[in-house]
Amino acid sequence: MALPIGGKVLLDTNVFIDFLRVGTHAEWVCGGHGNVTRFISAIVLLELRLGADTPKRKKAVDRLQQAFLTSRTLGLPPTILDRAGQLFRTMYGNASGLRDRLGPMNDILIALTAREIGATVVTSNVLEFRRIATKVSGLKIIEP
Repeated sequence: MALPIGGKVLLDTNVFIDFLRVGTHAEWVCGGHGNVTRFISAIVLLELRLGADTPKRKKAVDRLQQAFLTSRTLGLPPTILDRAGQLFRTMYGNASGLRDRLGPMNDILIALTAREIGATVVTSNVLEFRRIATKVSGLKIIEP
């Protein structure tokens, strides 16, 4: 899927992780995709902080956070949280069969946040986001 000129993207956690580990996806993380406005979700920051288990990793997350203006760091309004709970229940029931509930919930929150602002999710986790897109009309997804 090609991005429209002046399009918005919300970068998924795995894009940042790949950038930090091996330097891939720099054009997404640092810019370089033309006139595209990049956003980061508070959920992505949460996931990055959970993985920042050394001083070096903590500094890397600090730098990433500072690279995004406050206006491009997206929080979660109550409407998205409410919708996410409903969507999770629709997709997973009581989640008793899930080994990990946090990952799918975070993906739902990222997806709903992107859709709310009209952004495309940039993710390597395309299959999961396509599953979510079957329940969230207008959700756009691309691989980095």
